[in-house]
Amino acid sequence: MNNERLAGKVALITGAARGMGRAQAVRFAEEGADIIAVDVCAPVDHATTPGATAADLVETVRQVEALGRSIRAFEIDVRDQQALDAAVESGVQTLGRLDIISATAGISSSGPAIEMDSDRWQTMLDVNLTGVWRTCKAGIPHILDGGRGGSIVLISSIAGLRGLVSVGHYTAAKHGVVGLMKSLANELAPHRVRVNTIHPANTRTPMIENPATMRTFCPGVENPTQEQFEAGLQSMHLLPVAMIEPEDIAAASAFLASDDSRYITGVTLPVDAGHCVK
Repeated sequence: MNNERLAGKVALITGAARGMGRAQAVRFAEEGADIIAVDVCAPVDHATTPGATAADLVETVRQVEALGRSIRAFEIDVRDQQALDAAVESGVQTLGRLDIISATAGISSSGPAIEMDSDRWQTMLDVNLTGVWRTCKAGIPHILDGGRGGSIVLISSIAGLRGLVSVGHYTAAKHGVVGLMKSLANELAPHRVRVNTIHPANTRTPMIENPATMRTFCPGVENPTQEQFEAGLQSMHLLPVAMIEPEDIAAASAFLASDDSRYITGVTLPVDAGHCVK
């Protein structure tokens, strides 16, 4: 890619072992950034999202390095503030600065809100909301230390803009990310640090493409085929596509991370094939 909008910058990305996080790491590297990559690389209790692996994170490192960029990778749970702080500190010491935070790590599960046990509820909020706050808490001081401004991109969801059935905990967490974004946008604006959210519709990642989630989109079908699954997804979108690609989320993230969006802050950006207006 000739347009290196992120040349000389360093980006912290959580959930970087695969899916949207890996796509962001690769896109940011294509645009000139070095990367601090974080992923738990393990299953998370109460989640239908299959756990990433250490090998997944190694592959992200390989792809970034193949682009000629530097990357520091850490197997860290975003619920562990001490480990997260230490990883970001180490990455900044090695790479020299921090300009961008992309809080992408997340899990999924489902169930009626009033029937859900408290552990499932709490795990969702701990990862998908508090984990985003912890990521910001670990990274923002380093951005401020640089005195150059910066950009924070928080991955929410279409569930952060509307109410979805049987994912009340996920919807609450993703709405919470929007509230956090708006507060941080106000707090950090004097430092020229912009904060925005991206709201993907169903995206082609293991969070969506797994048996448990596929069944939720095909009620009454025990083992839905890929064709049945995608037909159900496409009916949710205004544009005639079944799923968003991770690279589409990465492209929007790179725009918000770059100076092309230098006066955009406090914005909720859907990348949803028209889902929210259908």
